[in-house]
Amino acid sequence: MKTALIVVLVVVVVAALAAVSQYYSIRNNLVTERNGMDAAWSDVEVVLQRRADLIPNLVETVKGFAKHETEVFKDIADARAALIGGRTPQEKIQANDQLSGALSRLLVISENYPQLRSNENFLRLQDEIAGTENRIAVERRKYNEVLQRYNTSIELFPNNIVASMAGFARNDAYFKTEPGARTAPKVQF
Repeated sequence: MKTALIVVLVVVVVAALAAVSQYYSIRNNLVTERNGMDAAWSDVEVVLQRRADLIPNLVETVKGFAKHETEVFKDIADARAALIGGRTPQEKIQANDQLSGALSRLLVISENYPQLRSNENFLRLQDEIAGTENRIAVERRKYNEVLQRYNTSIELFPNNIVASMAGFARNDAYFKTEPGARTAPKVQF
């Protein structure tokens, strides 16, 4: 009888240790994924900040040629301020979409000014903005991938049990396409 009790006790202790070990293993993986998500968001913020830093130079260059386009300049300034002042990923994503629209309108305006299009500063800034837009697209994609991996991890069994016990929550701050982004632009010559 004593040996059976000892065997049962050893089995219970081993099972408890295995359960605790599994819990901490899953929790550590979730912490790693959450930190990866935060790092990916930080990379997005770096390129968004780069864009926000370039915009005043671009705007000042265009202002010299298009003084009467004040509404577009105001929209860009407002969107840039919202981007810099955004606290959460969701706020920054919305401000980024607003800024993308305003920049598009600014670049359309630049087409109406032949002297501006040939200005060396404008061309250099336009190239910098284009490069930054590409970086933003890459970092947005990476961020969305990391976010999806994290959300999937916290929903899978047994991770979902550990996630709910440890306070991990789903994060739906994905970058999505802007309204009208799926419509092909019309090019006229």
